[in-house]
Parts: sequence; structure tokens; C-alpha cells
Amino acid sequence: MINIKIMCVGKIKDKNLLSLINEYQKRISKYAKLEIIDVEDEKIPSSLSSMDMENIKEKESNKIINKLEKLNKPYIIALDLSGNELTSPDFSDKIQNIALNGYSTIVFLIGGSLGMSSKLIQMSNYKVCFSKLTFPHQLIRLFLLEQIFRAFKISNNESVKTQP
Repeated sequence: MINIKIMCVGKIKDKNLLSLINEYQKRISKYAKLEIIDVEDEKIPSSLSSMDMENIKEKESNKIINKLEKLNKPYIIALDLSGNELTSPDFSDKIQNIALNGYSTIVFLIGGSLGMSSKLIQMSNYKVCFSKLTFPHQLIRLFLLEQIFRAFKISNNESVKTQP
């Protein structure tokens, strides 16, 4: 069974969103060992210079890097606007191919409101973009979980129930 870790900046505070996330975690547990690792987000001042933005991204990204360094050679996928846009079947194939190539752990990275540092993005083996539209990073966590669940359903030739 493959290990999937999702490293995210910030905690989910909305109980409804958390309920949906927990439901998808439960569903995915049939196919993979899943762990969501939250790192604390930085406070964003009301007036934000470009230097402040970079400093915040660096601090948040360094917290993720510290956790990544403790893992044994995972395959790292950054969710990034410059990444590849995939169909659900392509995403499923990507996950299957990673496992077939000998990786036992896949780590998905979700940055904070301001994104991730270039250093963290460069550490990734692959970048994926779910949409060119802007979404709150907490909502992307749910989108990612749904797509991971869908990927396993596709690879196992099972029908996908879309409502949690």
C-alpha cells in the first residue's frame, strides 16, 4: 500500500470543510495510507510589500522543507500554477506510475495564501496545476483529496461516487 502525505500550510477551521476532508480521508484509506501534515502559517500584515511576501513564503516553505528532510526519498508533487494540468485519468496514471517506479511515498505540497518559495518548488519531482483560477488553499486540500480518491477508483476500474 502506497503512503500519501499531504503537507499544507495552515489548519482548516471551517467545520463543514473539515467534515468533507475527513470523509475523503476515510475513503482513501481503502487504497493508501494517508497522512495530512499541517504546518503553521505566518501572519500576513494588512499592508504587504513584495519583500514581506517573499519572507512569509520562505518561512512557511522552510517549515515544509524541515518535514520533507525527515522522509526517505519520497516522490514530491507541488501544487503550483505553473504545473501541468492533467485530466483525472492522467492523474490516476501518474500516481500508478510513481508507485510502479519504486516510490513508496508520494508527498503533495500545498503552499499558503502567498504560495511556496522557489526553493521548495524546485525540490519537487513534478508540478501539477488543478486550475488557473484562484482558490483558497484550504479548498485545494479538498480538491486534491477528491482527485486522489478518484485516481484510485479509476486505477481499480471502480465507478466513482461523486457525492460524499
